[in-house]
Amino acid sequence: MDAQEIVTLYATGQRDFSHTSLVQVCLTNAKAFDATFIVAELTGGDRSRKDYAEPQLNQANLAHAAIIQAEMVQVCLTHADLSGADLSGTDLAHADLSGANLSGAKLGGANLRHANLYQTDLSDVDLRGTDLTGANLQAADLSGADLDGAYLGNADLTGANIQGANINRAELGQATMPNGMMHG
Repeated sequence: MDAQEIVTLYATGQRDFSHTSLVQVCLTNAKAFDATFIVAELTGGDRSRKDYAEPQLNQANLAHAAIIQAEMVQVCLTHADLSGADLSGTDLAHADLSGANLSGAKLGGANLRHANLYQTDLSDVDLRGTDLTGANLQAADLSGADLDGAYLGNADLTGANIQGANINRAELGQATMPNGMMHG
């Protein structure tokens, strides 16, 4: 399915895009309020091709969308609005979410290994059990976020706001803390 087909179906009232393959689909500036992408495939595909374009959802508005257990490896969601979205269990490894708004989103059990979350709004986000190993969380807003049981090994939290965040049982081995100090 290409971007135009998705836009056309969305305009006709379809909101369920479960099991839809969005590989190489560009949804830049797309608006998909309350759309469902359960177990959708948005992977980067064959990384050996130099001319390959990753899925681009730059500045996409997916506020309150349900994108549950989707494969979104290496997806580009810079400055996207995912506020209140349900991304539970989604694989966002190596994704670029820099500058995105994920406030109030559900990311419990998601894979955000090595994701770029630079200056991302993660306030009041459910990150329980989320894998953030090696993630770039520099200058991210994690105020009020629930990181109970999250994995933050080797993550960079330099300059991040963690005021009011729940970090009970979070694994912080070798993480760089907001003050720039390395956690034991």
